[in-house]
Amino acid sequence: MNILLASNNEHKKAEFSRLLVGHTIALPADLGLSFDFREDKETFTENALGKAMALATVAPPSWAVLADDSGLCVDALDGEPGVRTARYGQAATGRLLGSSERNQFLLRNLSSITEVEERSAQFVCALALIINPHRIFTVCEEAVGYIAFESAGVGGFGYDPIFIVKEVGQTMASIADEEKDRYSHRGIATRRMIKILEDLRV
Repeated sequence: MNILLASNNEHKKAEFSRLLVGHTIALPADLGLSFDFREDKETFTENALGKAMALATVAPPSWAVLADDSGLCVDALDGEPGVRTARYGQAATGRLLGSSERNQFLLRNLSSITEVEERSAQFVCALALIINPHRIFTVCEEAVGYIAFESAGVGGFGYDPIFIVKEVGQTMASIADEEKDRYSHRGIATRRMIKILEDLRV
C-alpha cells in the first residue's frame, strides 16, 4: 500500500517506515504537495481525523492517507500538555518553544515532585487511516511511563528524552529503535491498526 503521511516530520516518516514494513511511506513534500493543519480539536482522535481528511482532498487517488496526533499527558499536571503538546509553554512564554525548551519547561513544572511514582504519564497516539471515502479507520492507544528528572538519551524526538518507559526503566530516547517500536505509543497504535486491516482483509 502507498501511504501518504499527514505530516511534514521526517522523524515520523522514519518511524512509520520501520513500523509499516512492506508499504511505501511518503510525506506530502515527497509528492510535491504542501500541507499544513492547525491541531485545534479537543481530542487526539479528532485532530488525527481532521489532518487525514484535509490531506485526502489533495492526495493522489492511489495513495492512502495516514495521520497521527500524539501527545504527552502528565497526571500531576492534570493531563497537560495533552492535545496542546506541540504548543506547550507558548502561553507562558509568548512564543513557540523548541523541543528541548518544551522538555525543560515541563521538567520545571514538575520540579516539586520528587517521587518518580508521582510523575506518572502517558504517551498517547491516535491514528486515522483513509483508504478511500468509504474506508476510514481510527485507533487510539497509549504507552505508560514516568517523567524523568532530567533529559537522557540522544535517540527519538520530542518528549522522548524525558519519558521513561515503564517496562524498560529508561527514557524513550535511550533505547534502540527496535525496542522503542515495541513499547512506544505510535508502535502500539500502528500494530492495532494493522490488526484491524488484517481482520477486515483490507
